[in-house]
Amino acid sequence: MTGTESPGPRHVAIIMDGNGRWAQARGRPRLFGHHAGARRVREIVEACPDLGVQYLTIFGFSTENWKRTQSEVAGLMGLFRSYIRREARALLDKNVCVRFIGDRPGLDGKLRDLMDELEAMTAECTGTNLTIALNYGGRDEVARATQRLARDVAAGKLDPEDVGEETLPRYLDTYVLPDPDLVIRTSGEARISNFLLWQSAYAEYEFIDTLWPDFTRDIFANLVHSYGGRERRYGAVKV
Repeated sequence: MTGTESPGPRHVAIIMDGNGRWAQARGRPRLFGHHAGARRVREIVEACPDLGVQYLTIFGFSTENWKRTQSEVAGLMGLFRSYIRREARALLDKNVCVRFIGDRPGLDGKLRDLMDELEAMTAECTGTNLTIALNYGGRDEVARATQRLARDVAAGKLDPEDVGEETLPRYLDTYVLPDPDLVIRTSGEARISNFLLWQSAYAEYEFIDTLWPDFTRDIFANLVHSYGGRERRYGAVKV
């Protein structure tokens, strides 16, 4: 593949960081910031069609987030349930197709039922593809994918000699999605925190200081437009 200037990112992934700090700066509990961050998601999802973003993947809760206080984790699980109930109709009306990725068995049954219902409700939608990562970790995803692949090898469905770079992605949670073109992390932290490790091998990254509840449509648009001016060489040398 030769170097070329990109027309814009088809798939944007976002690590939504900074909710707790945003709340604490206002003298409020961390969960207040998480609620503010959840409201921000709608604005960004609605901005995608005008910006040419067909796929949006957001990091809602990582496998490492269980280390937070019991009260914060319980509050987040309640927030996820209320978000799905509150936003389901709006997502359907906006023609948004919703998927969830991550280790579902680790989540409570009521939340899993709501996730299943929202996926089924929006399965035929043809607009923005919104993927929400819950109880997700990149290493955990690769480990689970490898287990599924190994079972197919053991069952004789797959020849070990045929396993290559193109094989494993078919077993990942994101197997129906294109790889992300642009990964954004808010809040000033410059790390990827175990997010889409395999899929983001050639993604462009933007680490910005803005806390997630302050991440506006205009900021999003500027980052998308900035991506369009980058030269994508994929390891090749421009001649």
